[in-house]
This record gives sequence, C-alpha cells and structure tokens, in this order.
Amino acid sequence: MKTRPVGFTLIELMVVVALIAIASAVTSLALRDPAATRLEQEGARLVALLEAARTEARSAGLSASWQPQVGADGVAGFRFNGLPPSNDLQTQWLNQGVTADIPGARAVLLGPEPLIGAQRIVLRLDQRTLTLSTDGLGPFVVAADVPAS
Repeated sequence: MKTRPVGFTLIELMVVVALIAIASAVTSLALRDPAATRLEQEGARLVALLEAARTEARSAGLSASWQPQVGADGVAGFRFNGLPPSNDLQTQWLNQGVTADIPGARAVLLGPEPLIGAQRIVLRLDQRTLTLSTDGLGPFVVAADVPAS
C-alpha cells in the first residue's frame, strides 16, 4: 500500500499567502491617519469659505482679507476682515489643535480685484501639514499634504 505524503502543496500555500496579502492591504487602506482626515476636512472647508468670501468681496467691491488668529481663551480660529457683519462665514476650526500660517504675510487678500497675487496658507494639525494655494487667478486649492519636519 502506497502512502500519500502529508503536508500542503505549493499551490495551497500560495493561495493562503495571497489571501493574507489582500486582507492586510484592505486593512491598511481602511486604517487611515485620523489627523490627516481631519486636516483634509478643515482644508476643504477653508477653501469653500475663502471662495465664498472672495466672491462676496468681488461682487460688493469690498477690500476683504482672511487672517488666522488666537482668541483670548487661547483657541485658534480665523476672521474675515472687510466683509459686512451680516455675513455668516464661520470663524472657528472644526477640530481643536488646527493652526494656520501665511508664509510671508499676515493676511490673505481676497478682493475686490478679480486678480489677486499668488498666496499660500499652511494648515497644521499634530505632525501633518496641508497647504492651500492660489495663483491669484484661479480658486484656492489643496496643494500638498506632507508630514511636518
């Protein structure tokens, strides 16, 4: 009587390894950095707010700007200067710990001219940064998402 060798075939091992690789790839994509997600959410929201303020400044012929600030309570936020008090634009970050910096300037010019200079805003949360920029003609867009050094 002939006995069959005990063990796994190469095909069976390859299938198991492939299944483990697929499962770990799906898991790594599902486990995204929460700070990066929150920062992207803040960036998208700020782009929308900046474009709304820019549109309002251009349509009303107002000299408007955006400026980050820290309140008396130490909470970081921002403000829109030059727009009427009746506007309902938000002035607080959705997530605590978000800060903004404008390289080379104190404020971002939004209007009234349709063509503004190239400008950048750098958002920070934990070890992540996100840069919003405009070339002055087009809208503000998310330009980069890299770890802070």
